Amino acid sequence: MTPVELSRTVLCAVRCAVDAGELRVAVPPRVVVAPPRPGGRGDYATNIALQLARPAGQPPLRVAEILRSRISSAPGIADVEITGPGFLNIHLEPATATAALVREILHRRSPATPTSGDDSLTLRIPHDPRALAVADALVRILATQGSRADVRYARPGEPCEVRPVPAAGDPTPLGPDAARWALLYPAAHDRPRIGGEHLVQRESNPLFRVRYAHSRARALVRNAERLGFDSVPGEVGDVPEAGPLVRTLAEYPNALTQAAAHRAPDRLARHLVAVADALLAFQHTVLPLGDEKPSAAHRARLALAEAAGTVLAGGLSLLGISAPDYL
Repeated sequence: MTPVELSRTVLCAVRCAVDAGELRVAVPPRVVVAPPRPGGRGDYATNIALQLARPAGQPPLRVAEILRSRISSAPGIADVEITGPGFLNIHLEPATATAALVREILHRRSPATPTSGDDSLTLRIPHDPRALAVADALVRILATQGSRADVRYARPGEPCEVRPVPAAGDPTPLGPDAARWALLYPAAHDRPRIGGEHLVQRESNPLFRVRYAHSRARALVRNAERLGFDSVPGEVGDVPEAGPLVRTLAEYPNALTQAAAHRAPDRLARHLVAVADALLAFQHTVLPLGDEKPSAAHRARLALAEAAGTVLAGGLSLLGISAPDYL
C-alpha cells in the first residue's frame, strides 16, 4: 500500500464512520499520512483523530478507537496502534509495503500525484527574481495537492523571468538551473548565496548531488539492460540495506504536502537532497559484480533505484530545474 492509497483508506474509514452515525463531522477533503517521527511506531502515522475530535464533540481517543477498527480491517493493513493523545500508527503488511510503493512511483512516472480537490488561491508576490522563482515553483507544487494558484504581482507590469545570475566574484553567470536552485534552496528567512559553488561538480554542491544521483539511476537502468535484466519491485526483506532509500521515497508525498502548506519550495529541495544521498549510498549494491548472475535481489534493487530517479526527476521538474540523463 502506497502513501496515496493509505490516505484514501483512512479517508474512507472516516466517511464510513460518518455514514454509520459513529461520527458527526464534515468529511475532510483529504487526510495526511506520514512516516512516524524518530521513536515512533509503525510505517505511517496520522493525527486525523485529533483534528476531528472537537467538531465531533468526542475525546480524541474515542475518535481514534472508532477509526482504528475500520482502518485495521482494510486490505494491506497489518495493525493500527493508538499512541499519545490520539495518534493512529499504522503497520502495513510487510509483503506489500515496499513493492507497492515502487510500483506506484514507476507506474505514474511522477511521484507528485494530484488530489481531487478544487481549491483555488492567489499568490501576491513582490516583483523580484527570488519571489518569482518561488511563485513559479509553488504553482506546480500546489497543483500536486489539488490546488490552483493564480499569481498576482505587487507592482503592475509584465512578469519578468528568472534569468541567469552572475556568480559573486565570477564573471560567468549561473545558468537557469543553478540560478533557480540558488534562489529556491534556502529557507525563506535565509539570504540566498549567489556564488560559483552552485556550479561546482562535487559532493559539496547539493544541486550537483541531486542531478548526479538522477543520472546514476538512469545509468544503472542502461547498464542492467546491457546485462540482460530489468527491474522487478521487491520487498525490504529481499534487500535489507535499502531501508533508508525506501523511507525517503515514502516520505516524498508528505514533503510535497508540507512544501505546499507552508508555501516553501525549499522543503521539497531539501527532501530531494535526502533522496539523492540515500540513492548514492545504495547504488553500489544494484548491479551484479564479476561473474555474479542477476538475481531477484538485483532486480528489486534496480526497481528502487529507478523509482528514486523518477522521484528526483519529478521533484526537479516541479522546481523548474532540468534532470539530465548524463552528467
